[in-house]
Amino acid sequence: MMFSLALRNLLRNRRRSLTTLSAMVVGVVSLLIFGGYSHNAILATQTGYVQYQGHLQIQHKGYFLFGSGNPVAYGIADYQPLIDAVENDPVLKPMLMVVTPTLRLNGIAGNFANGVSRGVVAAGVVVDDQNRMRLWNDYGSATYSPRIELAGTPEDSAVLGTGVARLLQLCKPLKLDDCPSADDLGLNDKPADGPAAPANIAALSGLEQANAPKASATNIELLAASVSGAPNVASLNVVKAQNWGVKDIDDSLVVMHLGQAQKLVFGNAAPQVTAIQIQLAHTAQIPAAKARLAQLLATQFKGMPLEVLDYEELTPIYQQVIQFFNSMFGFISILIYMIVLFTVGNTMSMAVVERTAEVGALRAIGQLRNGIRAQFVCEGALLGVIGGVLGVLIALPVAYLINRSGLTWAPPGYSYKYPVMVRVWGDSQLMFGTPCFLAVVAVVSAWLPANRAAKLDIVDALRHA
Repeated sequence: MMFSLALRNLLRNRRRSLTTLSAMVVGVVSLLIFGGYSHNAILATQTGYVQYQGHLQIQHKGYFLFGSGNPVAYGIADYQPLIDAVENDPVLKPMLMVVTPTLRLNGIAGNFANGVSRGVVAAGVVVDDQNRMRLWNDYGSATYSPRIELAGTPEDSAVLGTGVARLLQLCKPLKLDDCPSADDLGLNDKPADGPAAPANIAALSGLEQANAPKASATNIELLAASVSGAPNVASLNVVKAQNWGVKDIDDSLVVMHLGQAQKLVFGNAAPQVTAIQIQLAHTAQIPAAKARLAQLLATQFKGMPLEVLDYEELTPIYQQVIQFFNSMFGFISILIYMIVLFTVGNTMSMAVVERTAEVGALRAIGQLRNGIRAQFVCEGALLGVIGGVLGVLIALPVAYLINRSGLTWAPPGYSYKYPVMVRVWGDSQLMFGTPCFLAVVAVVSAWLPANRAAKLDIVDALRHA
């Protein structure tokens, strides 16, 4: 009865009610579209990190903080029993997608036939495992995760980022498009024949290639510190240059087979890895999997100084991305809710002024103050509910159109453009939380005019007529 009467009162001044509803609907649609966009961006970022490094990693204690400068000192020895224990654990097994070892090291890649070299980050990987990791897409996000083109290649093969290939002047041998050399730009004044490799590197490379055929135009030398501290060189045949999507990575990453990386660093010593990557079926399984891994390390492998880190700890920028989008969403929400607050408050204040005599008549025939107050509050609540529902109904087709518009954007630091996507449908917290909070704001904004109406003196209110 109360809400039926509130609807009739709102329809008494349709133009003002529609104006108020329009402001509320625009606010709700704006919040839902931006909220859906930010939610999709966060999930797409998470998907990219999980595809490249897994949900969890088992590392030597201290490797995350100090290992990049000296990965040999923080290697995991005798790692295969640890992998077997994780894969066969009855608690972990249903959660697992991929468990794979990796070895990361810093080195200098040189194309000494052209007299150029470049500091790089090299990754020794199990190629098939890494390519399976890139298939993970639990949220259906549009992500760019190229497969590593090393499957079925010899042990001495490698894949470079296109930036590394450009810096090592391998664009023409690798037949790369849009990859000018210094000569093409007229920036290279060196003689046509570059200087020979330094004597010590040439000697090391000679030992590596004693029985190897003559190096091709796509061969490079990778210099790295061995387990003994002495430099070691591997001769690698670059089979492809790939754009990894992020310029900083593209300009520094070299990917090779795990066995070749271990041979470069550890030689004839027992091979080690710097991390064991674990990819789960779902991100929500991280707490349970992490707790079980900690239990395994504390019992079966208590003699090994190991720790478990999740992808958020490994990539602090992920939390920064979340904080950025949440702060932007919060700021926009405050602005829109303030507009709604004053719009509904103004509408209800005008309604109280227009119906002052009516309020006096109701009070004269016995209506209590709480009844008057409730009547105006119900009108504000009804405006909020109608505005919220209409906002959701309009936001859904708008999001659908945006998702199929073909709009793209390139995130800062990325080489590739990604489609603009808005994830509204399926996000229950966003879809229901936004209109519900809007209704609460509308009730709050209607409270002050309603309270003022309830406190009107009966005689003064009747005289207002």
